[in-house]
Amino acid sequence: MTGPRHVWVDGRIIAAEAPALTAFDRGFQLGDGVFETLRARGGRPTELAEHGARMRQSAAGLSIALPDDLEPRLAQAIDELLAVEDLGGPEGDASIRITVSRGPFFGRGLLPPDEHPTPTIVVQAWPVPPTPTSHLERGLHLVPSAVRRDPENPLNALKTTSRADYVYARIEARTAGADDALFLTIDGYLSEATSANLFVIRSDADAVELATPALACAILPGTTRDWILRWAAGVGLRPSEGLLTTRDLHEADEAFLSSSVAGILPVTRFAGEPIGAGRPGPWTLRARADREAFIRGDASP
Repeated sequence: MTGPRHVWVDGRIIAAEAPALTAFDRGFQLGDGVFETLRARGGRPTELAEHGARMRQSAAGLSIALPDDLEPRLAQAIDELLAVEDLGGPEGDASIRITVSRGPFFGRGLLPPDEHPTPTIVVQAWPVPPTPTSHLERGLHLVPSAVRRDPENPLNALKTTSRADYVYARIEARTAGADDALFLTIDGYLSEATSANLFVIRSDADAVELATPALACAILPGTTRDWILRWAAGVGLRPSEGLLTTRDLHEADEAFLSSSVAGILPVTRFAGEPIGAGRPGPWTLRARADREAFIRGDASP
């Protein structure tokens, strides 16, 4: 088989193709679960504590009872899985997905049972492939999604396994010949891409600003997003969070996406029109280089 050979499920390593879940698991039936993705470089998970904290927030939002020892359990699971997948050595570079569903329930209906089922915990690992040269030399092309985000929806800040909107948007992008889709709010403000936060670089008479949609714009509070905002203040950029429009994106000097696994990728076109000079800009490339150094353990934010 191609891809991962093993998966960690509820405390044990099993073959990736082996049966792992009952059909009555609410994660399978209803998308009733939460997940996190992160990168492990040289056997060291990046920002595992931050991802664990966000997973607890997401689970609390759905009233999923997580075990008290979740964090050490996940650390051990990642170590074991990286070892059997040969991704834990000094040159190892892995994408880790942690999925927690509410667990199996043999009744019917949407409402969870009064007694919490035992959550199902799954950890998977894949090698991180080299970033396509075209992404770094030419940048990404984004298109707006027809799916609109409601800032009042309390699920926006929860990283749930219900991903139909995101799948739909990614199919939209592929149909349009683009690399990814960008969500807008119901009021027309920029939100986020299907698996990444958005940043724009723009200059005025006083400073160079690094702007990103505010959390109120129906976005997931990304761990890499937090890192970038701290990084910006340290390298002489003026970080800001607020309401951004498609015009702000079109008129930006540079733009990029950020995510835990892919890191920072330049965005050079939106809806077929160039952004800035239409090629990756110097601040974007510096941000990517500094973030990759941080993931390798060479530098701190």
